[in-house]
Amino acid sequence: MEINPELLDKICRNMIETILLCLPHATKGTIYRIGPPPELRAVRVASGKRVSSNSHLEWGLPERSDYNYPGKSWDQYRDKPGGILEAMGWCVERQKSWTSDKPDENIRSVRKQLSGEREDFHHMEPVLIPKAHLYSPHLPKPKYPKNFHGQEIWQDSNYEVGAVIKIHFLDHTIKRGDRSTKIIKKLSRSLGTELFSLYLREAALKAQKDLEEERFRMCNELAHELRNTLTKWSFLYSAINHEISFLREQWENLLSDNYPDVTFKKHILDKLKSELEDITKHLDHDDREIGKELFKFQDEFSNLALLPQQGKMWVRNKLRPKWFEVFSRASLSVEKQTKILALLQELENSLFLGQDPKLIKDLKTIPEDLKNKWVKIAYSSFPSSGDHFLDEIEEFLDHPYLNIPHKHQSRKIMRALKTLVHIIPEVEYKANKALKDIGKGTNGSSIIFSGLHP
Repeated sequence: MEINPELLDKICRNMIETILLCLPHATKGTIYRIGPPPELRAVRVASGKRVSSNSHLEWGLPERSDYNYPGKSWDQYRDKPGGILEAMGWCVERQKSWTSDKPDENIRSVRKQLSGEREDFHHMEPVLIPKAHLYSPHLPKPKYPKNFHGQEIWQDSNYEVGAVIKIHFLDHTIKRGDRSTKIIKKLSRSLGTELFSLYLREAALKAQKDLEEERFRMCNELAHELRNTLTKWSFLYSAINHEISFLREQWENLLSDNYPDVTFKKHILDKLKSELEDITKHLDHDDREIGKELFKFQDEFSNLALLPQQGKMWVRNKLRPKWFEVFSRASLSVEKQTKILALLQELENSLFLGQDPKLIKDLKTIPEDLKNKWVKIAYSSFPSSGDHFLDEIEEFLDHPYLNIPHKHQSRKIMRALKTLVHIIPEVEYKANKALKDIGKGTNGSSIIFSGLHP
C-alpha cells in the first residue's frame, strides 16, 4: 500500500494518543508500518510517550533503533534457526499479538537475548487488512515471503499485516488476554480500516486530472486535517459499548453467583460442549473439522457479553446451523437430537435471565438503587440511549457499594470518553462550516463526517 508519509504519521499519532487516553496505565506507544510483500519491511512511523499524569505526550523517534528508516526487511526480523527471536517476527508471520507480561521470561526480548537485561511490560498487536480489499480477484496473487520452514506465509489467512502497534505499560498492570489487550485489538481494527481508506484515497488522487485541481487540493488538505483530528471519534462508540458489555458481564456473573440453581448461559454451553465431545469421538477424521469449528464458535460465544437480542441472533445464525451440520454427519438418535435442540432453545432463553423481573426483585445482596441502575445500563447501548446516558454510567460507577474488577480504571476511561463525546458536535459543526466556506457545498463534508454517528 502506498500512503502519503505525512498522513500516515498523523493517523498513527492519533491512534497512539487514543490508546494512551483509554488506558491510563499505558506509558508509551509506537506504530510500525509493514511494507508490501514480499519484503514486508518494518519501519517505525510514530512514537509517543506520556510525560506526566495528564494527557500531554512527547513525540519523536529514538536516535538509534533498528526499526528507524529504512527499517528491517522480513529476512532480518523473521524467525530463523540459531537467530534472535523477535516479537515483530511473531506478529507478522502468525498475525497474532505478543504480550510481555512476564519480562523475565520473555523469549522474544532482543535485549534479554543479547545482553541478559529484561525489557518492560508491553503488548504488540498486528493491524490486519483484508486481502480482498487490497487486490482484485482478476489479478495474480501477490508473492509472499517464506518462513524458515520454506513455507510461504499467510496462505491460510484472509488478511495481510499492514502495521504493528506496540504499547508499553507500568510494571504488573497488564496480562495476556485482559481488557487492555482487547481494547488495543479493537482499536487496531479501526486503524486497519483507516489505513485502507488512506490507500484508496491515494489511488483516487493519482487518477484525478481536471481544471479544478487546485481548489480540490485545498479542500482535501483541510479535510485531511479535520479527518486526522477526528479519527479518534470513530473509536469512541465502540469503546463505550465495550465498557457497557463489561458491566453486563459483571451483572450476569453476580446473578449466576446468587442463583446457583438457575441455569445460565455458561452452564448450558458446558453441557453442549460435553455433548459435542461425545459426538466427535465417533465422527470420521474429515467430519471432525465440523466439530472443531463448532467448538470454536461456542468458545467464542462464551466470551461474548452481547445484548440478549444480539446473542439470540448469534445462536440462530452461527450455532444452530453448525449443529445441524453435525447432525447430518453423525448418526444420532432422535432423542439425542431433541436433547441438543432443547439445550439450544434453553441457551436462547438464558440470554434474557439478566432482565428477569423475579431474579432482579429477589436479589438482596446489593442496594435497590444500585440494582436498578445496573440493569438499565447493562442492557442499553450508546449512542441510541442519548448523551445523558454517559452521565448515568458515570454516576453508577461512583456508587460506593458497586464492587466490580477494575472499577477505578473503568471510571477514568468513561470520564475521558464522555469528555471527547461532548466535543464532537462543536467540532463537527465547525468542520462542516469551514468546508462549506471553501467550496460550493461539496459532498466531501458529508462523506467525511458520515462515520461519526453509527
